[in-house]
Amino acid sequence: MDGGLLALLLFLVVLIFILAGFPVAFTLGGIAIIFGLIIHGADIFYILPLRIYGSMNNFILIAVPLFVFMGLMLEKSGIAERLLNTMAYLFAGLRGGLGIAVIAVGALLAASTGIVGATVVTMGLLALPPMLKRGYSPALATGTIASSGTLGQIIPPSIVLVLLGSVLQVSVGDLFVAAVVPSIILVVAYMAYVFFKAWIDPKSAPPLSREERKNFANGKNILKEIIVSMLLPLALILAVLGSIFGGIASPTEAAALGAMGAILLTISQKKLSLPILKKVMRDTTQLTSMVFIILVGATAFGFVFRDLGGDDYIISLVEGSNLSPRGFLLLVMAIVFVAGFFIDFIEITFIIVPIVTPIFQALGLDLVWVGILLAINLQTSFLTPPFGFALFYLKGVAPPEVKTSHLYRGIMPFVIIQLTLLTLLLFYPDILYVFR
Repeated sequence: MDGGLLALLLFLVVLIFILAGFPVAFTLGGIAIIFGLIIHGADIFYILPLRIYGSMNNFILIAVPLFVFMGLMLEKSGIAERLLNTMAYLFAGLRGGLGIAVIAVGALLAASTGIVGATVVTMGLLALPPMLKRGYSPALATGTIASSGTLGQIIPPSIVLVLLGSVLQVSVGDLFVAAVVPSIILVVAYMAYVFFKAWIDPKSAPPLSREERKNFANGKNILKEIIVSMLLPLALILAVLGSIFGGIASPTEAAALGAMGAILLTISQKKLSLPILKKVMRDTTQLTSMVFIILVGATAFGFVFRDLGGDDYIISLVEGSNLSPRGFLLLVMAIVFVAGFFIDFIEITFIIVPIVTPIFQALGLDLVWVGILLAINLQTSFLTPPFGFALFYLKGVAPPEVKTSHLYRGIMPFVIIQLTLLTLLLFYPDILYVFR
């Protein structure tokens, strides 16, 4: 069989096994080894370890466990609860004010943690019961919390951008800078939708009563409360992103700074203890191991796929189809969006993106621009049924009266907002470089 067709067969077999429910890492690595044995015989067991070691020796990837540790430690600090209460007071007089406060806190937590699961669970526990108690419709409440929790996919420092930078072989710092404007647009668009929804349907998002605002302010120095609750996470964000944007530190070094800053913030809130430290370290190890074992399998898959000439075969197909560079990019975005319904963003990053990256390079596309488009597209994978992980996280902590149908209806407007932003950036890429 022709090498290109054999490469496509490899991809098809891997996809079938993943959709059948087999573990992704072992499916990628195991099937790649079987195809490698067909090509190279026993030599594949000598070639693959060298290739895997080269991938794992990537200094940028050290940022992954450090950012995970930072996010998990901040989750334990109690800052999110204090920040949510303060934001709710600030936006209390607006229709949909509590929903807008949730989005603002979600954005700040995203910039501080970058971990979707931690943010969604934290916001679900803290914000969902008060929103339902104050008369918010379950669909709007759950949609707002789930979508604001996924902002960590695009707002720097984002683990997704770190992984995409590694796969696309572009500067993670450049991706962080390029992500600033889309992040701001997305947050503002979310807030605008909640405000508009509350304006046309006041019963779905009523404002806080004057009595509730008085109860919050009772005996408190409001100015001090605002400064303290916002200053700590903002200081951490500025320390991490400022050191990257200012050229003082690499993303990996800034991640280490963020991890230490998260520990100090937790100490300042008197929440740090040995059991919490052990749990954060254990969870960090588990999450990091999951990412890296998939990377090992993906490296094996990528090596065998390229060795079969799969990337050259796809390039020849694209050239033969007379697709323009933007047309091919649209096709890839459609594939990634559909794949997000069924498989995780990490799997998409390590399976699909390495295959199409050489084609993007051959077509002369700006890989930083492509990386931001992919990050926004991958963000939708957390929200789109049937396997939207943000929906699972939120359903797990939601009260019994919140149905799965509420979650599905609630996230649809936010998915449309994300796709609208994706389309905007696709046709107006200069938006990314406002701060360059």
